[in-house]
Amino acid sequence: MHVLLIHQAYAGPDDPGGTRHYELASHCVDEGFQFTLVASDVSYATGRKVGSPKLDDPTPGVRVVRVRTPATLHRSVAWRLYAFVRFTLSSLMAALRARDVDVFMGTSPPMFQAASAWVASALRRRPFVLEVRDLWPDTLVQGGVLRNRLAISAFLALERFLYRRASHIIVNSPAYKGYLGEHKGVDLDRITVVPNGVETKQFHPCARGEGFRRRHTLQDRFIALYAGALGEANDIPVIVDAADILRHDDSLAFVLVGDGNRREMCESMVAERKLTNIVFAGAQPKSAMPEVLAAADVCLATLKPNPNYCTVYPNKVFDYMAAGRPTVYTIDGVIRAVLEEADGGVYVPPGDPQALAEAVLRLRAHPELSSNMGRSARDYVKRHFERREQAQLFADTLVRLSDCRPSR
Repeated sequence: MHVLLIHQAYAGPDDPGGTRHYELASHCVDEGFQFTLVASDVSYATGRKVGSPKLDDPTPGVRVVRVRTPATLHRSVAWRLYAFVRFTLSSLMAALRARDVDVFMGTSPPMFQAASAWVASALRRRPFVLEVRDLWPDTLVQGGVLRNRLAISAFLALERFLYRRASHIIVNSPAYKGYLGEHKGVDLDRITVVPNGVETKQFHPCARGEGFRRRHTLQDRFIALYAGALGEANDIPVIVDAADILRHDDSLAFVLVGDGNRREMCESMVAERKLTNIVFAGAQPKSAMPEVLAAADVCLATLKPNPNYCTVYPNKVFDYMAAGRPTVYTIDGVIRAVLEEADGGVYVPPGDPQALAEAVLRLRAHPELSSNMGRSARDYVKRHFERREQAQLFADTLVRLSDCRPSR
């Protein structure tokens, strides 16, 4: 079976960002699948070109086609929209050049690339799978990012159109299934939950990340580490504020691993306050994350207050758990339920830097508690969120939609 997936922000093991689709595809190849992944030649994490349009074949059976996209993602909302639209057109052309595709798949956000997948599927008369990784555009509207009524109406119309046209819908959080049924009128039988997860074998909980610590002069410090996007939704200023509260504690450091359109603003905040306990380590490829997370004593997961954020399964949290590190998190909802059931971290209210600072200090003061939380988190994620098992569910879903069985 040949599956074509359009994903502007696709990341392989040597790229910064979530590698959900690379890992799912790699496991499905073992079951006889072939994948073509149409991606941008601009990194979604950094906003910089990752090379000329080219073919990448990191894994036999997984073909990556990178198409030209303007490097405007991090300039403004308008420029980001322009990059989305340009990718929509170029990805459609690439999809139509692919041969012998059995299933076309588009992932959202942004929703425009899912429209490309639908057009290709309609022209080729093949099933169209829509994957929902965020409640877009509802999250943009509730977060105040999208305010123009005409634009909101257009995006909602596109959303309704794609939900109706999809042969099947895959979501990466169980909360999305209920939300789509209740608020969007989608038949629950048309939705399969393939949650975010992790390759636990990549992480080694006993490691200490000495190389990463040396490179950033952090050898003897207690590290509270955030790894992920530095964007509007991620509320990085609350981490800066927590670091400011603890500015006189020289034995503790906050490390921010990632990039995004709010990095420059946060660096300015740190410079203005003359904070010396925050390190911006930049975006790191997924292959480097085992060492990066091994350097952490505590990991951080933050989002701004927004009802829709209660539905998300953040990739970073599953990586934290696999690394055997406790998580201090400000995200309520389904991921809080996971961490509480796993006894894998400490919840603090979103937007409360004092509570965030106190939670970090508590875990530093109680190393046995911290160690037990990390161990429990890893055990739990191995039982419930192992990527190989999710890939089998993913593969079974695709097979049901097509009259083509994968060749073994």
